[in-house]
Amino acid sequence: MRSNSKNSIILGIDPGLADTGFCVKKKEGSKLVMVDYGNIKTKAKIPDETRLAQLNEALMKLIKKDRPQIMGVEKLFFCNNAKTAIAVGQARGVIMLCGGQSHLKILEFTPLQVKQALTGYGKADKNQIQQMVKVILGLKQIPRPDDAADALAIAVCCANST
Repeated sequence: MRSNSKNSIILGIDPGLADTGFCVKKKEGSKLVMVDYGNIKTKAKIPDETRLAQLNEALMKLIKKDRPQIMGVEKLFFCNNAKTAIAVGQARGVIMLCGGQSHLKILEFTPLQVKQALTGYGKADKNQIQQMVKVILGLKQIPRPDDAADALAIAVCCANST
């Protein structure tokens, strides 16, 4: 599915096995309009394959409902905790597969790229990013939970890249 980069629906994703943040935005010219945001949760005490299947099902349902043309996903960056990195990598695999099967244009962004896109500063802290998301989207308060706020930041970065 191809989209007019001036008018498109963007799905921003902050990957995780326990919590995957998502954000759906419409890009209308230079204006961004919030459609939906939140997170997809899986329970820690169930097998990973079941958690990944739940993530797949929830994400495909979201894609079918909101019909995005573009998906922005945070790239996996070096992590000191190998167990966390593997779990996030597995979740990213499911997310990328969902996007590919749905024929979405997929753009990947490092945390540094997201920070620079929103604040112009690659070492901005989480609060600075959340404040910028609030301002850019005209929200009354910082979006919660953090995974969803990160997905909003990724979607803004994605919108600025298309």
